[in-house]
Amino acid sequence: MDGRLVLPRPVIEQSRSRPSSYRRPKSPVADDPTIAMVKGFFLQEIDERRAVVPLVGYCFMTGFLNAVCFSAIFAWCASQTGNTIQLSIAIGRLLDKQPDHLYRIVDRLALTSLLSFILGGFVGRIGERVGRSTRIWLVCGTLLQALLTMGAAIALWKSHMPWYAAPDSGPIWTSALAFLAYGFMSASMGLQGVMAKRLNTQFSTSVVLTSIWCELISEPKLFHLRRGVVERDHKFLTIFCMLLGGFSGRCVLDDVGPAFTLGIAAGLRLVISGWWLLIPKKTERKFNGENDDGFQK
Repeated sequence: MDGRLVLPRPVIEQSRSRPSSYRRPKSPVADDPTIAMVKGFFLQEIDERRAVVPLVGYCFMTGFLNAVCFSAIFAWCASQTGNTIQLSIAIGRLLDKQPDHLYRIVDRLALTSLLSFILGGFVGRIGERVGRSTRIWLVCGTLLQALLTMGAAIALWKSHMPWYAAPDSGPIWTSALAFLAYGFMSASMGLQGVMAKRLNTQFSTSVVLTSIWCELISEPKLFHLRRGVVERDHKFLTIFCMLLGGFSGRCVLDDVGPAFTLGIAAGLRLVISGWWLLIPKKTERKFNGENDDGFQK
């Protein structure tokens, strides 16, 4: 040797020179067929056309929760049209000849509901990453709605606020805990609305009825009574379930109070969450010109 120091090959070069047959050992859990089957089941996309029961449950919960908040504060946790107009009126009062700078309780409730609804809706955008119609997202999203409803129940229980406002009085939920409960209810409605909307069915507007009424009245096959029309019949079902939910919520509210009523609502949402496990997976449909929708299984 000429006295030069010979260094060993770099580690990177050694790693690249490994034989092609070398593979990093896999975890035994990853090869478990049971785990793979369960993972595949939860990542399946459900068939939206056969998800009538849980979506009807969404509509029922809209009426059920609205019965609780409207009985106490004459406002809705789901329909944000009134809350938006309420805030615009509050801003308009500042331009009166004698400006009204009062931050009224109805304005605070409207702002709380609107912001909470928007926040819940943004949480619903998680489904875009997971898969808007995947089973795991629908189960977990509905479970989150149940948790928000349970949070509202606990907050109202701790607030000790009355549940009924006399017709000649104003809103009676004035404490911070009552506002928190109202925010939880609105957030759950926002999450529910976005989840139902992204499924793109006739139950997409599961939180309001204004658009449903307009679509129903303008339905071309509204008076085709001798045959079933899915678009028309599902709109009727949406309206009926919201009416039934409001009626049921008011009856339960009179017997057990708002906290226990919201606890029952959380339980119902748990049932809806589990029902998503029973919905069949989406299957490919073949085109068939004889059918109205042009497709068949």
